[in-house]
Amino acid sequence: MGPSWWQILIVLLLFVLLFGRGKISDLMGDVAKGIKSFKSGLADEENDGAETKVIEQETEVPPSKTSAQKKQKTS
Repeated sequence: MGPSWWQILIVLLLFVLLFGRGKISDLMGDVAKGIKSFKSGLADEENDGAETKVIEQETEVPPSKTSAQKKQKTS
């Protein structure tokens, strides 16, 4: 059994009384600013990824001592 309309109305009324209209609008404004900032951050990352060039460099890994010892034992 879910909450009835009366229960939802009472909870909303208490919410408005506790926080007031000004605080709720400020809170929603802050949420909107956060969403805009998040979206612009994602757009910046996509632009940076498109402009970045990947440069790969091949390096030679020196043989380990154990592989050199195995070669000496087999010889």
